[in-house]
Amino acid sequence: MENNTNITVNSEELKEAFEGDVVKKPKVNKTAKKDSNPKRGLTDKKLLVFLIVGIIGLVGGTVMLVVALLNMRQAGPADDYPELSNEEKEETYSALTGEVLEDKALLTAPAYCIQTPNSTDGARPQAGLNEAGVIFEAIAEAGITRFAAIYQNPSSAVIGPIRSLRIYYLEWDTPFDCTIVHAGGSGDALAALSSGGYKDLTENYTYMYRGTYGGRRWNNLFTTSALLRQYSSDSGNASSEIKGFARMTPEESKKARINGTVSEKLVITQPAKGDTSTTTPVTTNVGIRFGGLPNFNVDYIYNAESNTYARSYQSGAAHEVYGCPAEDLGEKNPEDVCNLTQMAPSVVVAMVVSERKAADNYHEDITATGSGKAFIFQNGMAISGKWEKATKADQIKFTDEDGKEIKLAPGQTIVSAVPEYGSVDF
Repeated sequence: MENNTNITVNSEELKEAFEGDVVKKPKVNKTAKKDSNPKRGLTDKKLLVFLIVGIIGLVGGTVMLVVALLNMRQAGPADDYPELSNEEKEETYSALTGEVLEDKALLTAPAYCIQTPNSTDGARPQAGLNEAGVIFEAIAEAGITRFAAIYQNPSSAVIGPIRSLRIYYLEWDTPFDCTIVHAGGSGDALAALSSGGYKDLTENYTYMYRGTYGGRRWNNLFTTSALLRQYSSDSGNASSEIKGFARMTPEESKKARINGTVSEKLVITQPAKGDTSTTTPVTTNVGIRFGGLPNFNVDYIYNAESNTYARSYQSGAAHEVYGCPAEDLGEKNPEDVCNLTQMAPSVVVAMVVSERKAADNYHEDITATGSGKAFIFQNGMAISGKWEKATKADQIKFTDEDGKEIKLAPGQTIVSAVPEYGSVDF
């Protein structure tokens, strides 16, 4: 039997089907006449089917993406980025300089405190002094300064010259648990050495040698890194437990260098436009005056690029030293195997000390323990504060004017003991 039922789709109802949440079923008009366009109903059905298929495809794609992400989250650390162990994350820092050590075993390597002259009668230029991690500088006699240069893990082919010891240098050396390397010394210093249980290497031609460069005269006693290591092995002094200065890590020092110059911190939650933040002036010139002799008074000029302080004498001459190859070249004159380089420490400290003539009215008597004013120059900034050293076994502690301990930047540090009659200019 022929079915004559006609289907009519109302256009308003179709619009509702596309725009609404539910597709409404079109009403069936059984009495309506046959549509004059037979393809219209079919086209409307296709649109509806395409719409439904599109929605299903979109939902299916979303589900697949979520499943894929969940699978990625469930993957173990080995499939992505393995987590480093604590040992791999931790850096080892030198107790002497605060710098990173490539090998943790180097932390307790033997240290050497070498008495190094600075006179103008052949002591200059010194050799290997640029490798010393910490250098104490003070007057030895008649306004002439001398160094106690402290090395750990040295590599220089020549180190020296080596001269006599003073008691105050010994007291500064003590916390570093170092071998005292010297050529004789004052009576009180030698007595303290013999009774204090120190590692003592005085003038000894098994581990030292005399150079043949005539211009050095009596300032020609040298050693080498290889000879110092040989001494440590032969004497059984194979390690040192260094009590170093309080130090910043390299990363802390970088941040201090950036943030330390800002006197008014930028409030980042406010627009930068119109910000009035200012910076403290960088201290570029430092003058340390031990007394009236320009050949021993020193000046430093800060180099922002290298973050170091180029050292010169007040007379205008750069303080040059011989930087020597990192290999054993035998017992050589530094003039023959080394190249000149200007001293440029990372940190300069001036500590004001009580100083007077010794009983012989020639050598100096300096009070190495107690406290006094201190000026720390690092990262381009000047910090006024105080130094404290309770006993000879204690390390020096530096504090600011509010009593907060100052951490020194990593790198070579020169500590100058300035008499009360001297001055620190910056």
